[in-house]
Amino acid sequence: MKAPKTFLEAVRYFSDADACLHFLIALRWPRGVTCPRCGSKKVTFLEKAKLWKCKNAHPKQKFSVKVGTIFEDSPIGLEKWFPAMWLAANCKNGISSYEFHRCLGVTQKTAWFMLQRIRLAMQKGGGLFKGKVEVDETFIGGRARKMNAKQRARRKTQGSGQWNLEPVQGILERTTEGQPSQVCLFHVKRANRKQLDPNVREHVEKGAEIFTDALKSYNELSDEYQHKVIDHAECYAKGRVHTNGLENFWSLLKRGLGGTYVSVEPFQLFRYLDEQAFRFNERKDDDAGRFAKALRGIFGKGLRYAKLIGGDGIHDPSTWQTA
Repeated sequence: MKAPKTFLEAVRYFSDADACLHFLIALRWPRGVTCPRCGSKKVTFLEKAKLWKCKNAHPKQKFSVKVGTIFEDSPIGLEKWFPAMWLAANCKNGISSYEFHRCLGVTQKTAWFMLQRIRLAMQKGGGLFKGKVEVDETFIGGRARKMNAKQRARRKTQGSGQWNLEPVQGILERTTEGQPSQVCLFHVKRANRKQLDPNVREHVEKGAEIFTDALKSYNELSDEYQHKVIDHAECYAKGRVHTNGLENFWSLLKRGLGGTYVSVEPFQLFRYLDEQAFRFNERKDDDAGRFAKALRGIFGKGLRYAKLIGGDGIHDPSTWQTA
């Protein structure tokens, strides 16, 4: 499977719908096409429709390469999806839906929906962090005085005590054995012990060295970790005891959110966090590598528009982390 190495090569290569189809087939079914519903290899390709038909009797015998991916039910062709994914995976500060709309020749609403699906593909799990780990939190949002009355009234009924801001927790594993530092992010309801402490225990290996600021929410971590504190009222670093790695990441994150996206709804924030974490964690790879990794995340995932805009309860703050 020949893969393009630059964006110009990607635009040329993926301008052919058949090339896109064969590229995705090779990525998804390297050992031959199988039915996504029953797993059978007894399938027939319908050339004109660009579909396969499973020879086993079951509902929905016909399927396309998009079934079971973030592209499912999308009328947008792969020749637009692939360049879109290339840009989203490689633009350091993100790319807005309006820019997608102009580049791809789709409506802004469609471009926004495409971006949210791509962010879902970038969503990754991972193993436990170990070694030296920084933990910190920041607040995302606009100034209250710049909100209109309707926004102000709505935001006061949800979120944290700082009603105009949304708390985000970050956990960063420092560079170890040539492996660049890695980060994972969480949009939490409140920056308190009940929200912050469990995230650390779930994602950091017991016995690791943990560096935090003087926030009391982390005080109980000493029972299972080597917990060291840097008090920012005194200084920002004492040798290796600091959270400067995460402070640098917060700067990158806020440049993207404030400069590119301008305004992000609280119940969608976790998607933008996934996007920025993906690009940060894969920053040592080249553009083609990041594109390939994002593309491998499309399988087994789907996102419907009703869910995206809150048609099934996503506005409920209790669903922010699991939506």
